[in-house]
Amino acid sequence: MSGNKENKQFARSFSHLLKRAVQYSVYLYMNEVGKTGLTHRQFTVLSAVDSNEGKSQTELVKITGIDRSTLADLVVRLIAQGYLHRKRTKEDARANAVRLTPVGKKILKATQDGAEGIDKRLLACFPAADRRVVMECLGTLATEMDQVDQVSSEEEEVRAVKPRKKAEAKAN
Repeated sequence: MSGNKENKQFARSFSHLLKRAVQYSVYLYMNEVGKTGLTHRQFTVLSAVDSNEGKSQTELVKITGIDRSTLADLVVRLIAQGYLHRKRTKEDARANAVRLTPVGKKILKATQDGAEGIDKRLLACFPAADRRVVMECLGTLATEMDQVDQVSSEEEEVRAVKPRKKAEAKAN
């Protein structure tokens, strides 16, 4: 960032710097793993499915932190590319269990080393003595977001129950 006055205010903004760090991470990803045609979010979904075989899309939302509609779109695209397969769960006919296909396992295996290398390259930007602290700080922010997601999920469940109760009251 150059030294002009406009940039100095952004250089002091934690949220701006965090956004720029994410942009750098995506840049590295696209130059390394993106050559396969797999986006960062698609890689995240494939990795989550690989580690959580047969989980529902709702559970994958919680695992990945990707919002429900975006994750649903990603799953549709990954199915169309032949990387994922989904079917209704036996426990809940409304829920979809998601699994990697053999092609999905192959693309994930082909991209994992590159993705891990990007993490190492990003951490290498920090002195070795600070890396654990950097990870802890980012973990703290991720935990805060997990709590926001949990509250949002609970509020969504409450909103879904209210219309049913109104409908039941009208029927009686």
